[in-house]
Amino acid sequence: MTPEGQTTRHRILLVDDDPSLLELYRQIFAQLPSSPEILTANSGSRALAMLEAERFRLLICDLKMPKMDGLQVLSIVRRKYPELRTVALTAIPDEEFRSRVYSLGVDLFWHKPSTQQETEMFLECLESLLGQEVDNGFRGVQSKSLVDIVQLECLSQSSSVLRIANGSLSGKIWIQDGEVVDAEAGELAAEAAFLKILSWRAGTFETLPADPARQRAIFKSYNGLLLESAQAMDEARGEAANNGHTNGAPAAPLSPFAQMSQIEGVEFVLALKDGESGHEVARGLENPERMAAWTRQSLQHFHTLGDQLGAGRLEQIEGLGPQRNVTVAPRDAGLCVGWVHTVKPGEMRDRMKKALEVWDC
Repeated sequence: MTPEGQTTRHRILLVDDDPSLLELYRQIFAQLPSSPEILTANSGSRALAMLEAERFRLLICDLKMPKMDGLQVLSIVRRKYPELRTVALTAIPDEEFRSRVYSLGVDLFWHKPSTQQETEMFLECLESLLGQEVDNGFRGVQSKSLVDIVQLECLSQSSSVLRIANGSLSGKIWIQDGEVVDAEAGELAAEAAFLKILSWRAGTFETLPADPARQRAIFKSYNGLLLESAQAMDEARGEAANNGHTNGAPAAPLSPFAQMSQIEGVEFVLALKDGESGHEVARGLENPERMAAWTRQSLQHFHTLGDQLGAGRLEQIEGLGPQRNVTVAPRDAGLCVGWVHTVKPGEMRDRMKKALEVWDC
């Protein structure tokens, strides 16, 4: 606490040789919930001088700068100020840079955000870095789970290899153009290895250069894989709860989400709750709010259209797309199931019937 009784504001030093970008990012970082003080430097030498004179919590440094580039700055900073959180920012996707940056011990490598969703995720990561150290989470994005890290890689359409360590355990996840293509953990491979790695709650990770020659062994979308991971965690929790039961007691049932994720082709499940928007539960979606808003709007429009046409009760809505198909049913405030795009309409109806039987039980 400060002498005035107010919480101390963290300080961020932003380094970029482009004055217009410095001002733009100053405005963006002003949205951070902790309201940090943001100072800027237009060169590596200026940034080092400011670090020498003042105390900062976080350094965000552009990699492409004249005279002294970002790698040189970060290399010096990691030696002189090991407690300083560091972020490397670049506009050019370069796997060699990514590998070199993480080898320096930098906390986060990020492509300059170009969409609102990427900006929000970037701000979330920065806020996490500004916060206190935590026991859970992985090095690189404090307080983030491995699920978050995989989503960040896939959303940015990256090609890389994640090497993860959890005590004496280790594993790798291969990502190519934003898709998970393979994984290994001990004697496990492909999907089994991916699910095993995702069950680890903490550890360290390292991003290695992409391996385009790696033969694809995982063909599900990363959203589908994350949904399976959530199902596996549900099962593990059920088994853990059963450990306290007497012999012969019935096993704890899987949640409807876990059971629905076992249906072939399911990529995500979204359930809306009665009440104001924002009350939803999702598995396999990195941004459930947008899909929830679309689901609510679609149900409302089709209910209205049905009333106008005298068509009777709405049973379900089907949507076909190039990346995924969706089915919406008016259960509670709405139930939306996403399917891989290869599932045909007839198959989708049959499988949605099974999903609704699970949900209605």
